[in-house]
Amino acid sequence: MPPTRKITRDFYARGTLTVARELIGMHLVHAVDGARRVGRIVETEAYQGPEDLAAHSSRGRTPRTEVMFGPPGHAYVYFIYGFWHCLNIVTEAKGVPHAVLLRALEPVTGIKDKTWGPGLLCRAMDIDKRLNGADLCGDVLWLESSRRSRGHEPPAIARSPRIGVDYAGEWARRPWRFYAKDSRYVSTASPRLRAVIAQD
Repeated sequence: MPPTRKITRDFYARGTLTVARELIGMHLVHAVDGARRVGRIVETEAYQGPEDLAAHSSRGRTPRTEVMFGPPGHAYVYFIYGFWHCLNIVTEAKGVPHAVLLRALEPVTGIKDKTWGPGLLCRAMDIDKRLNGADLCGDVLWLESSRRSRGHEPPAIARSPRIGVDYAGEWARRPWRFYAKDSRYVSTASPRLRAVIAQD
């Protein structure tokens, strides 16, 4: 495995669209019971409240969204449909309620379950609301940037409107979803690509 380095807070304290795009190819790491679960990020979505009606922060500052208004580089974890947890990365300056949803991972180390979807990746990485507000510059949940080996090209990145936010009107059409174009782990990958995973 190539050498890696932990992402510093300066990375998160930038424009949300820039962070959402540059997260593609980075590693998400969760230290669980003395072991590491590691996945390569292949799909993200940017949320820029309060104006963005698809963002939770469009409803204002509440106990649920408090983390989004805090310093960048923290985890915003929420629970939906009575079943799934979703992990977001808080971005921008303190007081600006922006975040990036992680939608899919490619397993790297210690992952046995499916990871193509925000709920699936949280289950595979053992991420739940206990990690809401976790400092991503700490030693429990963090991101790492792989130092690319010579001759290794970064993933081709595509973008599209976000998924499942039709209720947000014109905001639903913003191309704020980023994904590794050729990854078979992206949540919208074709059945043909998904079949390759089952054969591995």
